[in-house]
Amino acid sequence: MTDARLVVGAAIVESGRLLAAQRSGPPAMRGGWEFPGGKVEPGEDERAALVRECAEELGVQVVLGGRVGGDWPLQDGYVMHVWFATVAAGAPRPLEHLALRWLEPHELYDVPWLPADLPVVAAIEKLLPNRSG
Repeated sequence: MTDARLVVGAAIVESGRLLAAQRSGPPAMRGGWEFPGGKVEPGEDERAALVRECAEELGVQVVLGGRVGGDWPLQDGYVMHVWFATVAAGAPRPLEHLALRWLEPHELYDVPWLPADLPVVAAIEKLLPNRSG
């Protein structure tokens, strides 16, 4: 799918923890937490777009795993596809975000996720190991 309204997100998991990223903008979303990722460029493969976005936003190379759910609706007719990912090279840095935070399974709701990301967090929570904390 190379729809101009497709957004991709990475559920980066390491040692059972999920990486959350705090938005720097736009103003309406500033401070909210999300999955790293972004828009798929016209003609770009969505998996390649997610690898590119993680490099641009976090300074890391990721390896993508399975997809989390199906189409996650966003504002303005956008749809998000989310994949599990692991860091293959580098350490995540907030190059385009205000902050990054590794969340243990019992901490998944300790940050104010953007509303569109909350159903994805709930789906991931069911799939993480040791989710009882």
